Amino acid sequence: MSLSGGLKLTDLNDFITPSQACIKPISVPKTDSMTEIKIDNSGEYYEVNAYGEETKLETASITLNDCLACSGCITSAESMLVSLQSHKELYNVIGDNRIAIETNQLQRLRTIVISISPQSRASLASKYNLTIQQVYDKLNWFFKEHLGVNYVVDTSFSRDFSIIESAKEFVNRYTEYYKNNNKQGVLPMISSSCPGWICYAEKTHDFILPYIDTTKSPQQIMGSIIKYYIGTKLGLLPNQIYHVSVMPCYDKKLEASRPCFSNEECKARDVDCVITTGEIEKMLEEQSLDIRTIPELPSDGFLTKYGISNETGKSVLLGTLGSSSGGYLHFIMKYAAYHLFNIVVTDENIMNATGPIRFKQGRNVDYREVHLVNPQNEDEILLNFVYAYGFRNIQNLVRKVKTVNNPRINKPLPFHYVEVQACPSGCINGGGQLKPDNSSNYVSKEWIEQAENAYQSISLVNGFQDPTDNSAISELYNEWLESPDSQKARAMLHTEYKALKKEEVNALMVSW
Repeated sequence: MSLSGGLKLTDLNDFITPSQACIKPISVPKTDSMTEIKIDNSGEYYEVNAYGEETKLETASITLNDCLACSGCITSAESMLVSLQSHKELYNVIGDNRIAIETNQLQRLRTIVISISPQSRASLASKYNLTIQQVYDKLNWFFKEHLGVNYVVDTSFSRDFSIIESAKEFVNRYTEYYKNNNKQGVLPMISSSCPGWICYAEKTHDFILPYIDTTKSPQQIMGSIIKYYIGTKLGLLPNQIYHVSVMPCYDKKLEASRPCFSNEECKARDVDCVITTGEIEKMLEEQSLDIRTIPELPSDGFLTKYGISNETGKSVLLGTLGSSSGGYLHFIMKYAAYHLFNIVVTDENIMNATGPIRFKQGRNVDYREVHLVNPQNEDEILLNFVYAYGFRNIQNLVRKVKTVNNPRINKPLPFHYVEVQACPSGCINGGGQLKPDNSSNYVSKEWIEQAENAYQSISLVNGFQDPTDNSAISELYNEWLESPDSQKARAMLHTEYKALKKEEVNALMVSW
């Protein structure tokens, strides 16, 4: 798992496929009696004790989840993920569908849905000098017309769900912590959309898990919508739908593999496969296609954040204001200011530090505080929100949270909400994003800025929409989830985190 953009390991030669031995030692229990191993004619292994009694030995297996939860190897996990969750797996499913049609075995058909992240669109638009709208329409043609998938959707749509749920959770926590005077709410609240951050917290700092927002990421909420809402409408079981997510980050593959995001009864995951922006570029190259010249197929608007352009009157993609990591802090600040203090904060206030909003820049560009001050007394900070990107800032964040609610230290809350991303510059600089060609003269900072500008252009050119103004989200709350605060909404839109404890293995009892 890569938590820093400053170090990138490529062309590693330590990759061990799942069918080979893992470098993590396996504990070998001691036995009092002498035993030997016997292999029968079929290749099965048996342990034979001193009395001649045979016990069939189970094959040691290491699953993807075991690999990701293991601290014994720092370089093989992502290589394994690339092989198990890659565009080649998508090709396999497409091929299986073609065979099912040719052999008239229609019961074997799987409905294929591709969900595309706005950061991936921005990376492609930036590198190939296209608009965000052009990229989306071209990918729509590529997946539907060229490859034959069934649906292409937009994770900006599911992100609206995620942002709204996060804002509601923050207000509830704040109210319990302060206004009820019992400090039952857990503050500060830390964002949960970055799987690199979540894996780091679960592996190394379990004390911080209660502070993390329980809302699912846009990727996983889209998985819930597709498998359990759209699937029901189409009369399909979750395992009859193959959901592929296009993401800027390899760690999104890790997120999709979490056990809590799978249905054991149907043997299906909410997100079956994650492919990165770079893998999309590779797919186009393998098909001898140039994204700049392939046709455009306008979206039908299905599960897509669409609106009507004021200039053309046509349906267009809409943006979300705030950071290119999702705009969580931006919206939650507005929502909390109004619901907690009856203060109206505008988008312009948050973008330019006007009205009741103040900025405080940290020591590096990836750390910034956003303050809501009392309009009657600007020295009083009502809310202190923080952007903290990159591993260096995450380490500082962890140290500060450690002091929270410690009676021996008795310090006030250092902040109320933190938008965390493991990558410096956030999701727009994810490890799966496109890189400049070797022949280009771009430096890293310029390349990231260009992708950032492409991401923000959608709001400037096509317009933007607050999550709460998305009427389709309101309809889904009532039609699919029964109500915004129902138990079903909690189950479909939220998750939980668990500490991943390291196994203590005596070095004398292991087999390498």
